[in-house]
Amino acid sequence: MTGEEPFIAAVKPLVDAMGGAMVPPDEAGPEDVVLAWEGADVVAVRLPQLADSLDHILAAMERREGRPLSDLDRRAKQEVVRILEARGAFAVRHGVETVASALGVSRFTVYNYLNREKGS
Repeated sequence: MTGEEPFIAAVKPLVDAMGGAMVPPDEAGPEDVVLAWEGADVVAVRLPQLADSLDHILAAMERREGRPLSDLDRRAKQEVVRILEARGAFAVRHGVETVASALGVSRFTVYNYLNREKGS
């Protein structure tokens, strides 16, 4: 286990950013991704469901802003929608509704922000 701990420490920020979890490789399920280091299975990554990922991304954006996304001004909300679109947030079922709720706007407003982005 000499080189394993640095490897786990190195991948942990990525797993956390995705909203995933790390589990021992012998507890990996069929949907988990097993990571190997120097020929040995070291850790398995349990990926979140897409809807959970969107919630995780929204929470991370709120932490980065230091306030609820609903408190942002219109221009900042448009930027949030642009970032989320680039990350595939609107491919998730109920993605528009989830984002609209987090931003404190209507679905119609989110669609307007998306259309504005495509028109420019």
